[in-house]
Amino acid sequence: MPPRKSSRPPPRLAPFNAQAFLDSSGIARTVIHYGRGETVFTQGDACEDVMYIQSGGVKLSVLSKNGREAVVAMLGPGDFFGEGCLAGQPVRMGSATAITPSIILLVKKAKMVRLLHKQHAMSDRFISHMLSRNIRIEEDLVDQLFNSSEKRLARALLLLARYGNTDAPPRAVPNISQETLAKMVGTTRSRVNFFLNKFKRLGFIDYDGDLPLKINNSLLSVVLHD
Repeated sequence: MPPRKSSRPPPRLAPFNAQAFLDSSGIARTVIHYGRGETVFTQGDACEDVMYIQSGGVKLSVLSKNGREAVVAMLGPGDFFGEGCLAGQPVRMGSATAITPSIILLVKKAKMVRLLHKQHAMSDRFISHMLSRNIRIEEDLVDQLFNSSEKRLARALLLLARYGNTDAPPRAVPNISQETLAKMVGTTRSRVNFFLNKFKRLGFIDYDGDLPLKINNSLLSVVLHD
């Protein structure tokens, strides 16, 4: 008689913990604490390190020649950034600013390259991160081209609250200004204020006029509504 097959699902492997791996890898790195609003690097700085957010949050932005700033990404714990140096980028193409008190690990380019070559688990995690970032950039572009500013703001708030990463709503949005939200969405501060108050009135967010605010799952209906 053939052996009975177990009806139990195979055990799930624990997700790769980049923080624990960096802590145990023995690779030399620098740990820096940043206060809210402090600059991590500036557009045009030498591109020499890969960075990992241990806690807090970082805004990535680009400044045009006429002084106009565009926010291109908001990152949180577990995210890498500054990886352009691995592809031969000599200087930073944008700026990075801490949006909350943050702890960031800096790993020199040459050491990061050696780590990725030797440690497959770390390499897989890093490639997964890069692919996810590329998908996010494409989604952001589509969002800017085809969606209203109201939808773009709702999506930005859900992303800032890291919607889908945890199971316990409501989720807090980092304490960033309405001006920053406007730059992320590509609209004016007055429009952001109008939509925040509308979302509050409809019960999509908990908001008393000052950030931070908390997101309710119902905000997703704004993004999904045609």
